[in-house]
Amino acid sequence: MRNEVEILRNKKQHIKDRSGPLISCGRVNGVEPNRDCPEFDLVFDNAFDQWVASSAGEKCTFIQILHHTCQRYSVERKPEFFNCQSKLLGGNSILHSAADSVTSAVQKASQALNERGERLGRAEEKTGDMMNSAQQFADTAHKLAMKHKS
Repeated sequence: MRNEVEILRNKKQHIKDRSGPLISCGRVNGVEPNRDCPEFDLVFDNAFDQWVASSAGEKCTFIQILHHTCQRYSVERKPEFFNCQSKLLGGNSILHSAADSVTSAVQKASQALNERGERLGRAEEKTGDMMNSAQQFADTAHKLAMKHKS
């Protein structure tokens, strides 16, 4: 039985599978990791399924996300990944790159907010100085007007 992995590109990625819960996945076979091959196998407790992604790139993305998710959330039993490119299972992954880029964007936004806050603070200080100068001018003008009236 062959299943098609359809990665729909709306705002979220949805993976349609007809084989049952992922928790029962015991092995992930990347099938020919050194070739651009969209095929891979998932071995579940009760079944063996051959899958074909729409492209080799989508297969890599799927395996990488599956590996990351299993490492992060599977407490009791993690599937065995074999015949998978080591770059998909290691530290320099697309997910880490994306996380680094999000972290960088957050740091830049934070720095921009701090700079904006500093500029607003200086503007507020200048506004206060201008209010004091205007009040002093008004007081002096009032005194002069009173002096010339008498």
